Amino acid sequence: MGIEPVTLALCGDVMLGRGVDQVLPHPGDPSLQEGYVRDARDYVALAETANGPVPRHADFGWPWGDALAVLDEAAPDARVLNLETGVTRGGRFEPGKTVHYRMAPGNLPCLALARPDACALANNHVLDFGREGLADTLDALAAAGLPAAGAGLDLEEAWRPVAVELPRGGRVLVFSCGMASSGIDPGWAAAAGRSGVAFVAEPTYAGAAAVVERIRRVRRPDDIVVVSIHWGSNWGYEVPRHQVRFAHALLEGGADLVHGHSSHHPRPVEVHRGKLVLYGCGDLVNDYEGISGFEGFRDDLRLLYLASVRPGTGTLERLRMVPLRARRMSLCRASAAEAAWLGASLDRAGRAFGPRTRLGSDGTLTLDWAGRPG
Repeated sequence: MGIEPVTLALCGDVMLGRGVDQVLPHPGDPSLQEGYVRDARDYVALAETANGPVPRHADFGWPWGDALAVLDEAAPDARVLNLETGVTRGGRFEPGKTVHYRMAPGNLPCLALARPDACALANNHVLDFGREGLADTLDALAAAGLPAAGAGLDLEEAWRPVAVELPRGGRVLVFSCGMASSGIDPGWAAAAGRSGVAFVAEPTYAGAAAVVERIRRVRRPDDIVVVSIHWGSNWGYEVPRHQVRFAHALLEGGADLVHGHSSHHPRPVEVHRGKLVLYGCGDLVNDYEGISGFEGFRDDLRLLYLASVRPGTGTLERLRMVPLRARRMSLCRASAAEAAWLGASLDRAGRAFGPRTRLGSDGTLTLDWAGRPG
C-alpha cells in the first residue's frame, strides 16, 4: 500500500495585529501612522458598522471562530500559516510604510490556540517596527514554542526551514521566502551578520535554483517539502507567467508544494506534474471587515486548505477547501451560496490551469483535476 498520505492544513495571511489586537485580552498601543486612520480601534468600529457589536477583551479564540473546530475535525499532520504581523511592544514605526501591524506579546496565546507547526515570516509586515521589532517577534515565538521560518538574525537562520517530525516517520519541511512584488523592502533581506527575511529578488530560474539548492541540502527521501512564498499584489486574479515558471521550477527541482500568499482573496490553484500550487491563499484572519473599495472580490470570504500529499513523491492525493466568512471580527462557516460563489470564482480565474472545484453536501469544496489519483 505504501506510505499513507500526509494531510497539511494551509492558510494564507493571519494578521493578528492592529484592530484584531485591540479586541483581545491584552491590547497594545492603538496608535497608527496611516494616512486616514490614526487609531487601530477605528478598524473595530468599521467592523461593527458592517455586522454588529464586537466584544472587547474577547477570549483568545474569538478571531478564529469556527476555524478552530475545522482544524480539530480535520486533524491535520501539520498546520502552516503566514503570520503577517510583528509581536512586539517596542521598535519604531518603519519609515516609508503606510500600514504597520503588530500584536502585543500578551496576546500570543491567540496564535497558539491554532497550534501552528510552522509560521511563515518572510512577508512585508514582520519588520514593520524595525529590526528591534523583529528580534522581539523571534524571541516571543521561540518562548511560546511556536516554530517559525523565513526570518532570522542572519541569512542562514532566515532560510532555515521548520522541520515537522511526523509520528509515522518522515518530516514536513517548511521553507519561507518573500519577494518585492508583495511589498517587501529589499533592505529587509537578511544577510551575513544582519537580521531580516529570506528574500528572493526576482521570480527567475536562477532564483528558483537557489531555493532548490537549499532544499537539496536538507531533504530526506520521505520528506514533504513546502515552499511558502509571499508574492504578488493584494487584488486581482491574474497569475503572472513569471510566478508560474518559478513555481514549476521549484516543483521540478525538489519542492512538493508551493504555498503562495499576499493576495487578500483566493487566487487560482494548479496541479503541476501531480504537485499542488496555491498561487494565493487569501487572508484568513484580519481586520478588513467593513473597509470599502474591493467588494467585488468578496474578501470577507476565506478558505482553509486541507491538502493530502504522498510522501516520497509529493503527489497530491486530495485537496479540500473549507469556506469561512468574517463576521464581527470572527470566522463562521460560509453559507452554501457563499461556498458556491467561491468555487465559481476559483474556476473562472483558474480556467487556464485546468482544475475545477466541486461543492459537497458538507459545504466544502474539493478540487478535481486531470490525472487525479483514484
